[in-house]
Amino acid sequence: METFDVAVVGGGPGGYVCAIRAAQLGLKTAVIERERLGGICLNWGCIPTKALLRSSEIWHLLHRLDEFGFSADNLRFDLAKIVDRSRKVADQLSNGVAFLMRKHKITVIPGTAKLAGTGQLSVTNDGAQTDTKAKNIVLATGARARTMPGFEPDGKLIWTYREAMVPDVMPKSLLVIGSGAIGIEFASFFRTLGSEVTVVEVLDRVLPVEDEEISQLAAKAFTKQGMRLHTATSVERFEKGDGSVRATLKAKDGKTAVITAERVILAVGIVGNVENMGLEAVGVRVERTHVTVNEWGETGVAGVYAIGDLVGPPWLAHKAMHEGVLVAERIAGVKNLHPLDVTNVPGCTYCWPQIASVGKTEAKAKEGGRKIKVGRFPFLGNGKAIALGEADGLVKTIFDVDTGELLGAHMIGAEVTELIQGFAIARTLESTEAELVATVFPHPTLSETLHESVLDADKRPLHI
Repeated sequence: METFDVAVVGGGPGGYVCAIRAAQLGLKTAVIERERLGGICLNWGCIPTKALLRSSEIWHLLHRLDEFGFSADNLRFDLAKIVDRSRKVADQLSNGVAFLMRKHKITVIPGTAKLAGTGQLSVTNDGAQTDTKAKNIVLATGARARTMPGFEPDGKLIWTYREAMVPDVMPKSLLVIGSGAIGIEFASFFRTLGSEVTVVEVLDRVLPVEDEEISQLAAKAFTKQGMRLHTATSVERFEKGDGSVRATLKAKDGKTAVITAERVILAVGIVGNVENMGLEAVGVRVERTHVTVNEWGETGVAGVYAIGDLVGPPWLAHKAMHEGVLVAERIAGVKNLHPLDVTNVPGCTYCWPQIASVGKTEAKAKEGGRKIKVGRFPFLGNGKAIALGEADGLVKTIFDVDTGELLGAHMIGAEVTELIQGFAIARTLESTEAELVATVFPHPTLSETLHESVLDADKRPLHI
């Protein structure tokens, strides 16, 4: 039986990054993966969805050719080619992770792992079982789509994200249940390519984790695009027909409505992959389908750690990667480590228009009893945005009046998923409003909207 310093269960973003960092630190490392390296993110999530959204973005731009001095006839798209490209992108990156495993001399063990005692894992693959020993075990099994009793996906009429990523037809009508990042990204993709899209959200606004002002601007943009949004609304029941689904909706005020859609996408959250892992038998605590850990990813069972979606929100690949590095360094005894502050983890939604944020919303900042000031700057005042033809957007910043601390930043508009990192760095470095004001931003760039938003907090913007 081979013994490793670190065995990582799960080869997704958190798992494979943890393994790479452990190997860099001289630890003999293995990764156990039951499907494909890269996990859901590379194969069925973050990456292939961005490939799909890129295609829909191009389709959107093709219909604006006249604005930029071009013309074209007989515009059309090939759905099979769009899907095929997204799958090839996923394959390329998964193969890239396999290369990294070989480069760092990490042993990849195919199969499903189960804790089998102190420092021991039982791995099952194609009916055969092998045992593996490890001084440290890192659980990185991720999560999967949550289902609703009575609304179970069938892969035909009712989809999860997996079926939505490889559609064999472009549905004429689509019902999306849930308006978080996953639901809205799919709603954006299918609406841009021509589907009639209805979004149902049980809470009182779409993208409910975002700042309320940004949610409102997003809802306005989505409605302008032709999406039908039903907030404070639940789905009471489904009736499957021949090629369509009838859904009964119930609003908070008790009113009901019936809509028919060719396809339904369930995007109502995720649950941790905690089953059949032997967690309880060794003393690992599970609460609401997620493993309980401390600030260092420690489960309370000696030598057993957990990271990523398995341990709870925010359910983001980059958060899992950071935790993977942190745990590897903790195991290796690296000094002067700092636990992850999840309020510094940026969130991005790659719909059209894009949405990004980091830190506290305005409401949360006020709830904390802080005296705050808020800056705003519209893309309409930015030369680069106008030149790009992307003048719809807003950057919003929230500061503590007394200390100048950047409490939060929230954006909607073109490429804001790239811009948000500026404020993520600022929060990590504990930059103050004065330091951001003193920073020189290049011209002409979209990044100038960040600077102007900071200036507006003191009522001194230069271009609006």
